[in-house]
Order: sequence, then C-alpha cells, then structure tokens
Amino acid sequence: QVQLVESGGGSVQAGGSLRLTCKARGRTLSSYAMAWFRQTPGEERTFAAAMSSGGVTRIYADSVKGRFTISRDRSNNMLYLQMNNLEPEDTALYYCATRFNNEVTKTKADWPYWGQGTQVTVSS
Repeated sequence: QVQLVESGGGSVQAGGSLRLTCKARGRTLSSYAMAWFRQTPGEERTFAAAMSSGGVTRIYADSVKGRFTISRDRSNNMLYLQMNNLEPEDTALYYCATRFNNEVTKTKADWPYWGQGTQVTVSS
C-alpha cells in the first residue's frame, strides 16, 4: 500500500541543524500533499510543516516558522525537512505523513498514512 520511512534524526546541540528525509515506498505519492508532525513523550502528536504536491502551498507551525523548511523530490517520492537553529523544544519523534488528496491541513486526523518516526534530540 503506502510505506513511509524517516531517517536523518540524531542528537545535536542547540543551534545546530539536521535534515530529515522521508522515503515513500510503493505507489507514487507525487500528486498528494505531505507533512511532518512531531511528538514528545506524554504529548499529542502536533503539526510541524506540510506542503502540496507542487510546492505552491507550504505551511508551518508558528514554533518552527523561519527555522524549518519543508521540501520534496516528487520524482523520487522523497520528502525533506531542513531544520536549522534547533532548540531543545524541538526534541521529539518526527513523523512524515501523506494522504490521497492534495489538501494541506494541520489536523493529525486528516493524514492517514504515517512513517515510524525518527528521533531528534536537541541538548542545551
């Protein structure tokens, strides 16, 4: 069906950078929106960034705006999240997600397909 595999997480000092990658396996997702969510222990999974198929629409949570950049390579079914100037508050398990339409929303329930997550830890 649809499989998403995240990679690129790790441990960095505050102010550092990471680039997360999500690889889609199976059918092509090039026509559909994709997103990044994140979750810390005991907290609800929350929206970080999302983009439409063509990239015209890109939205970000206020907490990451100006620091994170979402992008994709549709030809290779790849999604990226460039994370700069990381803060301890960014520590979370990061998930990529997709849906079978091109609507860009911030609501977790709108995104039925998820990866397993990649851990990002930012130390002060």
